[in-house]
Amino acid sequence: MYIPSIFEETRPEVLHELIEKYPFGVLFTCGKGGLDASHIPFVLNKDQGPFGGLHAHVARANRLWQDTITGDEVLVVFQAANAYISPGWYPSKVETEKEVPTWNFRVVHAYGRITIHDNDRYCRGLVARLTRTHEAGRAKPWKMTDSPKDFIDSMLKEMVGVEIEITRLIGKMKMGQNKQLRDIIGASQGLKAQGDDEVADVMLSYASHKIEQS
Repeated sequence: MYIPSIFEETRPEVLHELIEKYPFGVLFTCGKGGLDASHIPFVLNKDQGPFGGLHAHVARANRLWQDTITGDEVLVVFQAANAYISPGWYPSKVETEKEVPTWNFRVVHAYGRITIHDNDRYCRGLVARLTRTHEAGRAKPWKMTDSPKDFIDSMLKEMVGVEIEITRLIGKMKMGQNKQLRDIIGASQGLKAQGDDEVADVMLSYASHKIEQS
């Protein structure tokens, strides 16, 4: 991934925060069947090794777990909300006309080594953690014991676990840091006017940081 230094993010805590907020990642593998991409939700273990570990499951019918070998190098990409940025939102455009459209986004690339877990125990623990995380805050959170044991057991037999020990973690946070403060604010206001509050708020946080550094 091409990353100009102004957009580079290497702090594990910042990258982990994005992964936890946007856990639906793209797992890229290159196994016996060639290059492949799998779209699956992950659980992050921040305390596993220097960069953390990722845990997920795939359907037994998915050939990913047969095409890859434990120890293979893989890449998982996590992407936050993103947005088109119109040059018309920049106050400086009125003065110079030297602005062009761009796209603001935040992504994390997690490189690592894969381990395949073909056992019910791993998948049971993973599903329990996934549901505890994503059912939290609901009036009546679903849990595995809500369903008949034989039904859950049969479902778990149709899953295969995937663990990735992260060996390298890098992020690209392109949020207008290379622009003048007034242009960052102008673009943020343009985004908010069309309902893209999330990207706008992140841009404004970078604008605040720019003010603190000035």
